[in-house]
Amino acid sequence: MTPLTMVSLFVATGVAWFLSADPMKLSMGRGISHFNPQYVEPTPAHVFKDFPRDNQNKLQNGEIVGRGQFLGPESLTFDAQGRGPYTGVSDGRILRYDGPERGWTTFAYTSKNRSEVCAPKTSLAPNFAFEHVCGRPLGLRFHKETGDLWIADAYLGILKVGPEGGHAEVVLNEIEGVPMKFLNDLDFDDEGNLYFTDSSTRWQRRQFLHSVMEADDTARFIKYNLATKEATVLIDHLRFSNGVAVSKDGTFVVVAECRTGILWRYWLKGSKAGTHELFADLPGWPDNVRCNEAGDFWVALHARRCWSEEFLTKHPWIRYLIIRLPVPVQYVYKLLTGKPSGMILRYGPDGAVKEVLEDQEGKVVKMVSEVEEHDGKLYIGSVLLPYIVIYTLPPPATPATTPAEESTPLSSE
Repeated sequence: MTPLTMVSLFVATGVAWFLSADPMKLSMGRGISHFNPQYVEPTPAHVFKDFPRDNQNKLQNGEIVGRGQFLGPESLTFDAQGRGPYTGVSDGRILRYDGPERGWTTFAYTSKNRSEVCAPKTSLAPNFAFEHVCGRPLGLRFHKETGDLWIADAYLGILKVGPEGGHAEVVLNEIEGVPMKFLNDLDFDDEGNLYFTDSSTRWQRRQFLHSVMEADDTARFIKYNLATKEATVLIDHLRFSNGVAVSKDGTFVVVAECRTGILWRYWLKGSKAGTHELFADLPGWPDNVRCNEAGDFWVALHARRCWSEEFLTKHPWIRYLIIRLPVPVQYVYKLLTGKPSGMILRYGPDGAVKEVLEDQEGKVVKMVSEVEEHDGKLYIGSVLLPYIVIYTLPPPATPATTPAEESTPLSSE
């Protein structure tokens, strides 16, 4: 055996050992015995061939506010008096903006286990190790009649807190005796029903990338009757169900399926009541969906579709291999999402796209989780970033309504 052959054999043996042993504990699959990636039929490329783009990058005109004061403002909402925005952040608190003098104050929290372990490790990284202890509020909605703030906490369930804030109480955290693992978003109709998404029955939020890589199809869309306290699964076998928005006329609900890049329309009334159909194919992965006063739907895209994600979608065995190899989670995330950028869409109630706003370079807006329209402005949050962005919409053709006196606009940095 020649020296070169011996060196080659030694190197090959070392590489094989490193890949199998994962001594630096980099693999996403460590400690996971069952991982079954599924094939997902990709949306044909021609569907997006003529999809409109915002080459002016209008979202770069947005104002960054609150930088470094919190991490991961997933959902944004205002109360009936126009106060806010309210937002849930990665340490388990719900914050409220109380004007330029007071700034952001703690309004409520979902877990009673409040301690220093709940603080993010850095201003750019959530503390996944303790999320299940500290809570992670995602979707937020106010109940119009009671003024209570309802919260979809990824780990603790559906909770609510009164207009004065404080410790939120659990309303629902299991169905038929089985705990829910990954609550995501919620919305109300005008008849006392709550609609929400459970993104997976296999994975928790701190394992969201495992769910995405597996293309797990255990997600659900659920109805909860506040009067009878009965929960009913309306759609199951979804792949990472996410945003929820009831239409302005109350005839249907739009539900985002993140892993497939689809919006579904679930009919509440009419001849199609109880059925669902395609509402829109999206050029990326949707997060939350919000209905504005005009009845249009703002859709937040966490990431645009990219070639590497499409390739992995078609080849489950490669996803299995990546999970088992010592590949750091941040690199897997980049493979799936590509270059960070910002894109939000506005759809009419007929499912037609009406507006596209972008920051294609991700300079100001990227990895969007929600778009909340309020008093002529878009409030844009991200589950991964330490700030929110406020984008001012062009003046409407008709005179704008006077904002509520209690509403205090945020000041930019």
